[in-house]
Amino acid sequence: MQQYSQIRATLAITKASLKGIFRSPSAVIFSFLFPLIFILTFGFIGDSGGLPVSKIAIAKDCDTTNELYDSIVSINRFKIVRYANDSALKMDLDKGRIAGVIKISKTGIDTPAYNYTIQSTNASEDKWPQVLPLLNTISNEISNRKYSNRPTYAVSNFNYKRDITEVRQYKTIDFILPGQLGFSLLSAGVFGVAFMFFNLRSTLVLKRFFATPISRTNIILGEALSRVLFQLLTAITILLVGHFCFGFTLVHGATTFFELLVLSFIALLVFMGFGFIVSGLAKNESTIPPFANLITLPQFLLAGTFFSTDNFPNWLQPICKILPLTHLNDAMRKVAFEGAHLSDCGTQIGILAIWGVVVYAVAVKVFRWE
Repeated sequence: MQQYSQIRATLAITKASLKGIFRSPSAVIFSFLFPLIFILTFGFIGDSGGLPVSKIAIAKDCDTTNELYDSIVSINRFKIVRYANDSALKMDLDKGRIAGVIKISKTGIDTPAYNYTIQSTNASEDKWPQVLPLLNTISNEISNRKYSNRPTYAVSNFNYKRDITEVRQYKTIDFILPGQLGFSLLSAGVFGVAFMFFNLRSTLVLKRFFATPISRTNIILGEALSRVLFQLLTAITILLVGHFCFGFTLVHGATTFFELLVLSFIALLVFMGFGFIVSGLAKNESTIPPFANLITLPQFLLAGTFFSTDNFPNWLQPICKILPLTHLNDAMRKVAFEGAHLSDCGTQIGILAIWGVVVYAVAVKVFRWE
């Protein structure tokens, strides 16, 4: 008599469950079409990145004892950004998140009394049609007050120069696509698993499984494996469409593509744990969406899906930084655009792992078979 194979039984469950997922319109819409619609929308909008045009940093050796500096820091059209280290400043310069770094220095002569230099990159080209006229207006007004008896075009108290560095262009799609992929994984992990196991219980499919020799662990593995395979196909589709249709940056090509899939796999395992918790807590099918939305909506809004978490007020920053989707988005953007590898994302992966341990510890307590 042939021995019963748990592996074959697990693969059979995986195959059947995967077919069921592809036959579900809601699964296809929310996993494939919903993220692609956002990617297509933002891909056609352009490459401005949707970031404020008035952010400027002040150089460490900038002369701060002059009217130009006082005007720049006081005017509400500019937002002065402070950085704890040079690497963070360079990152924002390269991505065009700030217009540039301003440095004001004395010349030692009467006219012009000061030189002011803006260090920037070609990534911030879209900001200069608004920033440069404003800087010129401020410097001209100060010069006019100092030299009130001369024509405005005859003398300037400030000499301007812009130092531009060529960098890799940071496009809208480079920010949007990782956020949409992350949210697709989160939605599938929470909603997909919660509805799947609730339906398996309510339709007595699990009870029928119990009548077979397959173990409960293999039942979960089979169903989970089908969800993982489906979502990895989703991730592949989203990444390929973004790259070939809208120029989504994959710095190291196939290596970056593979590392993004590994990140997707890790995140999906964590997010599925949330789905097991919702499945265990839900008393009926109508209670699943409220429980699931409590987990997904805060992350959708606060985890940097559409815009940087830096735009949130300071009191909200700690909440943003503990969300697992925030760290997935950060890791994906580092790998895709900045050329980082998985070994450089230890902090993000470590926090995801901690979330995984906590989530599955809770899931074991609340998950119900019947």
